[in-house]
Amino acid sequence: MVTAITEGIKVSVETTYQAEFSSPHQHHFVFTYKVKIENNSSHTIQLMRRKWEIYDAGDKTKFVEGDGVVGQQPILEPGNVHEYVSGCNLKSGLGKMKGSYIMEKLFDGKLIEVTIPEFQLISGIFDN
Repeated sequence: MVTAITEGIKVSVETTYQAEFSSPHQHHFVFTYKVKIENNSSHTIQLMRRKWEIYDAGDKTKFVEGDGVVGQQPILEPGNVHEYVSGCNLKSGLGKMKGSYIMEKLFDGKLIEVTIPEFQLISGIFDN
């Protein structure tokens, strides 16, 4: 698990290689990642947007942006936690992701960019 903290917002990510949904001989590797967002600040925040940089050793780097996460724009009061699971498909069994969330402080409308720490996507084919 990797973690980053920005202005009291803690983001932790844990990844899993999904061998049963992957087809290495067809260059199709499936990963899931579980994200935990903890609001340790003194302000209520709302997750508005996400930005991802996805590196695949077998393909070009992709950039993905969009509203919210998995169809939601969660509001987190101080002390609240939001968790979700999402996935990523790679052409190789080796990659990494990193990014950021754009969050709004609801008391004043100020936007902050919260770091999503870089995490590795490594399939079982690299195990010794």
